[in-house]
Amino acid sequence: MSVLRTKPIRDVIAQGAADGSDGRPGLRRRLGALDLMGFGIGMVIGTGIFTLTGIEAKNHAGPGVVLSFAIAGVVALLAALCYAELASSVPTAGSAYTYAYATMGEIVAWIIGWDLLLEFALGSAVVARGWSGYLAELVGLPTAWFGEEGSVVNLGAMAIVLILGVVAIVGIRESARVTNLLVLVKVAICVFIVVAGLFFVKATNLSPFVPSAEPAGGGQDGIRQPVTQAIFGLEPSVFGFAGVLTAAAVVFFAYTGFEAVANLGEETKKPRRDLPLGLLGTLGISTVLYIGVSLVVVGMVPYGEINEGAPIASAFKAAGAGWAATLVSMAAIAGLTSVILVGLVAMGRIGFAISRDGLIPPAIAKIHPRWGTPYRIAAIMTIGVALLAGFLPLAALADLVSIGALCAFVLVSVAVPILRRRRPDLERPFKVPFSPVVPIVSALACLYLMLNLSVETWIRFLAWMLLGSVIYFGYGYRKNRLARREAAASAAPGEPAAV
Repeated sequence: MSVLRTKPIRDVIAQGAADGSDGRPGLRRRLGALDLMGFGIGMVIGTGIFTLTGIEAKNHAGPGVVLSFAIAGVVALLAALCYAELASSVPTAGSAYTYAYATMGEIVAWIIGWDLLLEFALGSAVVARGWSGYLAELVGLPTAWFGEEGSVVNLGAMAIVLILGVVAIVGIRESARVTNLLVLVKVAICVFIVVAGLFFVKATNLSPFVPSAEPAGGGQDGIRQPVTQAIFGLEPSVFGFAGVLTAAAVVFFAYTGFEAVANLGEETKKPRRDLPLGLLGTLGISTVLYIGVSLVVVGMVPYGEINEGAPIASAFKAAGAGWAATLVSMAAIAGLTSVILVGLVAMGRIGFAISRDGLIPPAIAKIHPRWGTPYRIAAIMTIGVALLAGFLPLAALADLVSIGALCAFVLVSVAVPILRRRRPDLERPFKVPFSPVVPIVSALACLYLMLNLSVETWIRFLAWMLLGSVIYFGYGYRKNRLARREAAASAAPGEPAAV
């Protein structure tokens, strides 16, 4: 048995076609293009605007953080084109995990599936703690139970994860309704931030747009420096164009949510049409909003004076518009709520796909007969995220979300030309233009951003991958569906294998 065995495309399509109507376990098709954009924007518009803008402007890029968001948006768009081709051709749960299984082999699929679980779990937990902090600041709750510092357990973060976990388990249609409502609120507030903030922008705050590079502080050297600096022996530095690239690698965290759309392929009414619309619509709207909001923030306040915890709200307070700061805080709560919800939904679908293939116990992939959701794996993921959010201060691990997403995007980009070569006959409602050039550029761009993350982030990422390898070789390698099919064929040559 080979770790590079691939899952037949016909199996992927057959699983994706199941909707529960013929007795086979399957997810319910209830989503349209607008629902998909709602999920995508619900995941993307959140932490990037309300937190990362200030942190990266102050510490790495200055006003050039606007360029960082633009660069990250272009790289995300390239990856989204690749996702759109694969998602429309092979609409399935699991997205990058399933694409890798069908093109590059089982071990690569497991690595990316394990990687995606890390990405969404940590991302949801980090955002839940941010949600709790914004709520505490808005209504004056005790920081001992809702704050980031000085608390033993963050009850607010645990509570919101458990509540939204129930919504995710009860049904995809209910999740879509809640997400769409939250998306309307936060998109409206983002437009308000841009329009109202323009009246307070000062040209002096935008000059120099890319501050000159300067030596990094003591916290930016050693394993905390970007891999590129460590490899080439460069003096650790911040700002300058290198700082813009470092910030781009970090704020890429803000764009990672669009891949959650690709995980909903089996729950989309017309996946071949609606998945490309959902993916590209999400990226287009989100990138415009990110660039507009980041430009306003660095234009309202000198980048060295930005409040890292609540950059937008504090910028309006500094401008004497406290009422606007309150609106921003409310939007932040709505925005972060939808990020957590979509993250929990996406994790459930990834876990469902992995479990259905037998790489983890298949029993936990069971579909609820009434709700039509993978309720067991969704419940397990919800409890895990709640524990992470409640007991671990995860801000230092946020970069793991970026490296996990970038790793997935590299593999998805590579999968496009591989699948075209192996299955030229496969119907492709959407095609990446100028393939294989665009997929190759996408993969290289994602890899370059990965190398601009810190050595420390890479060490943590590799440790997680090592743990995943232990689980794969200890269980999944011999227990999965393809392995059992091969074993049955070997035991009874010439007879059809039962799976």
